[in-house]
Amino acid sequence: MHEPTWQLNRTAPGFTIVPGTVTRRNDLLQYDTIIVGAGIVGAAACRELLRRRPGSRVLIIDKEKSPGRHQTGHNSGVVHAGVYYEPGSLKARFCRRGVSATAEFCREHSLPFERTGKLLVATNDAELSRLQALFERCQQNGLRPEMLDIGTMLEIEPRITGTGGFLVRETAITDYPAICRSLLDEAGQRGAEVRLEEEVIALSESADGVEVTSTARGYSARTLLVCGGLAADRLAQMQGLDISFRIIPYRGEYYRLHPRLHGLIKHLVYPVPDPTLPFLGVHLTLMTDGSITVGPNAVQGWKREGYGKFNFSLKDSSNMLAFPGFWKASMRHLAAGAREYRDSLWKRGYLKRVQKYCPEILLNDLLPHPSGIRAQAVLSDGTMVHDFLLESTSRSLHVCNAPSPAATSAIPIAEHICAILLEKL
Repeated sequence: MHEPTWQLNRTAPGFTIVPGTVTRRNDLLQYDTIIVGAGIVGAAACRELLRRRPGSRVLIIDKEKSPGRHQTGHNSGVVHAGVYYEPGSLKARFCRRGVSATAEFCREHSLPFERTGKLLVATNDAELSRLQALFERCQQNGLRPEMLDIGTMLEIEPRITGTGGFLVRETAITDYPAICRSLLDEAGQRGAEVRLEEEVIALSESADGVEVTSTARGYSARTLLVCGGLAADRLAQMQGLDISFRIIPYRGEYYRLHPRLHGLIKHLVYPVPDPTLPFLGVHLTLMTDGSITVGPNAVQGWKREGYGKFNFSLKDSSNMLAFPGFWKASMRHLAAGAREYRDSLWKRGYLKRVQKYCPEILLNDLLPHPSGIRAQAVLSDGTMVHDFLLESTSRSLHVCNAPSPAATSAIPIAEHICAILLEKL
């Protein structure tokens, strides 16, 4: 296993001081910038800050025992090419840059990166129409998709069936937790300090800077960057920001295919997604270890960090139920949500979704695999936020919504937010 270059002080869990990098003011450890959240976006931002301003005093803090424990650590590993995103949106711009930046970073750090390509498959006439619209969007986003007739599709993926499809060769796979650790390693080598097992319990801002209180002690900094993921709304409210969104968790359930089906596909295989939902449908994904996963679906979560099939948090659920946007979004997508629940509970229903384009897969081929949680920002009118959402104050910047392809785009996202943050110094 990869060993990080930074270490926790085990005599005082979650509290580490790197000599010479901090000063004290009013008994607070003082930094130039504090980053809350050691997922891949926070890690990339930490590295980017020190690349742009060597010698800065930067602290990254996280409540977990290791970095990237949530969305980063429960990621499918796909390096998205930018098939689905609105042309000109931050998603589209960051994704295009992110593919090349991720490939370059993996090459420099000897991390896995394989261009598998993605095959999008239509299975009926309605999907063929949407497939054509996606093909045109790919072109608008600067990709070079290849439209395939049925014969050509069977040549490249003989065990996949459909009425049409197109291939996006730019799509790849990687290991995002490994990338996250390597980003922090590089940041640590440049002088960053990483403190784990410390939960932020208070944030305050003044004209001179910010103060951060954790379960271990207090800190101050000239600027603050919050990459809170599943806690993005709570951290914004903790600082007193007037926000109109809440984070609504959706659990994505996966299966792993039986080893007898290793080699089933050569490319990632995706269905044509429902354009009214921010989810891509149940797809087949090659993993860097050679296995194949099936998923995810999108089931309403009742606990923000609940990865099991049955999880409940009174705090998370009550906060969600008290938010009008939750009810409006749920009613708007009631039929789709009911189908997701049904197929979550009824494995055969889940199987039928993938058998539409790969009938060879059988019920016993679907083996357990860890789930993920999508931190979906929802506005008070029930609108799901599809693009990146940032909230800024004079001394802080909050990354409030970082949906897929945030992992693919972590390096260009970091470039963007660091440019904003450095203007505050």
